[in-house]
This record gives sequence, C-alpha cells and structure tokens, in this order.
Amino acid sequence: MDSVTNMIDTALAHSVSASPWVSQLSLFILAIFVGYYVVWSVTPALHTPLMAVTNAISSVIIVGALIAAGPADMSLAKILGIIAIGLAAVNIFGGFTVTQRMLAMYKKKTK
Repeated sequence: MDSVTNMIDTALAHSVSASPWVSQLSLFILAIFVGYYVVWSVTPALHTPLMAVTNAISSVIIVGALIAAGPADMSLAKILGIIAIGLAAVNIFGGFTVTQRMLAMYKKKTK
C-alpha cells in the first residue's frame, strides 16, 4: 500500500510543478486542432446552424472579455480582454451577415 501512496504522491508532485502557462498553451493548441477538424468535417447543409453556435460561443467570450477588461488598472489581462472584445464582436457581426446571406439564398424569389 505504501508503494501506491508513493506513486500517487509523486504524480501529484509532478502535476503541481507543471507551469500553468504550459498547460494553458497545450490546451489552446488542442482546441485549435479539435476546432479545425470539427469545422472542416461539417456538411454544407449544417453551416448555418454551426454559425449560430459560434455566434453563441462568441457572446460568452464577450462576457468573459468584459470581465477581464473591467478593472481600472492597466494590465496584460485588460489588454487581452479588449482585444477579445473586438475579435468576438467581428465574429458575431460577420456570422450574422453570413447567416443572412445563406438564408437569403433559400428564399423564393418573387417577380
């Protein structure tokens, strides 16, 4: 039983000693690959619902970015929050524009 406890303690010590920056970077890189393969495997018929989901995700990003950009002091988190607000806003408005264009293609044309 002591050897199992020693192995668990060793594993915990190694997990605690890992830099938070390294774990965040690896999570970001993993998210890039997962997002790439998910988006490229979507059929054209599902692009409009996918755009609606990305708009919803971007609205959550804006809420988090507003929280990060809120403090009065100037810090790296505030700068990144402001950048995130801008990029997510472009994504949301662009998503709505693309969705409107795609839906307009399916409308019946009247003479």
